[in-house]
Amino acid sequence: MAQKDYTLLGESLLSYKGAVFALQHFENGIPEALEYLDSLKSFHIRDGDIFIMTFPKSGTIWMQYIVSILHENDHPDLLEKPTYFRVPWLEYLRPAHKIDTRESPRLFCSHLPQHMVPLDLQSNRAKIIYVTRNPKDILVSYFHFSQVLNALETADNLDEMLENFLSGKILGGNWFDHIEGWFNNKDKYDILFVSYEEMKMDLRSVVMKISKFVGKILSDVDIDKVMDRVTFKNMKNDVKANYHNSVQGNVLDSSKGSFMRKGTVGDWKNFLTVAQSERFDQVYKERMKNLPVKVIWDQGAA
Repeated sequence: MAQKDYTLLGESLLSYKGAVFALQHFENGIPEALEYLDSLKSFHIRDGDIFIMTFPKSGTIWMQYIVSILHENDHPDLLEKPTYFRVPWLEYLRPAHKIDTRESPRLFCSHLPQHMVPLDLQSNRAKIIYVTRNPKDILVSYFHFSQVLNALETADNLDEMLENFLSGKILGGNWFDHIEGWFNNKDKYDILFVSYEEMKMDLRSVVMKISKFVGKILSDVDIDKVMDRVTFKNMKNDVKANYHNSVQGNVLDSSKGSFMRKGTVGDWKNFLTVAQSERFDQVYKERMKNLPVKVIWDQGAA
């Protein structure tokens, strides 16, 4: 096994090829984990596979749950399984997931940057749902998340968190690189872009858009049933949906919070100082000047 170049970021994270991973998931050691990540370039895509791609703290669990519910009739054997098993992580697949023998359409999610995903995704046999979110809210959400999840490095304050975010020293890597890679290469894929803010402000329309994209024809009654289950409030109280049972023990410090926190739009205004926001804006303006991405910074700005 050839030596691969990687960088450790503290005691919990590892940077590799522009992405950042949690060491906690590398149970069999770093060399084997990196070998597996490289092997994903040749991962075989099946007709009808569906991939949810996100940067961390962009609404991944929410979208996982929505997509899994839309496909419950396709996978009756998985109904009692938690969301993270029904829609497993591509970068952390395990033999227990039995991906090769699952009925189609198979469902996956991933935080991988565009340059690390299977080349076969460009065959358009699979569909990709990419979820975006206002990056200031991602920053604040990640800061609180890192206080709760023991698998992540914890910033002492928001000044440190801001610099870690802007330099890509957090799980997922650099947000600007991530969104740029996917948007600049969108024509290579059968891809639907959805924003977290859209989901918060008009979830019904988003569910209808997703169902149409994945080829599911739903009646108004069907949509009502889905809507009742996928509200943020209901998901936060559903242990099969919210990862709570999967991250107990030495993974989650539940005394400091839960896996799902507020799920609001514009929460950054309650935490970032004017100076911090201006520092972020300076970098954002430079990095995003050639990228036509509309960001909703708060609910009133929609």
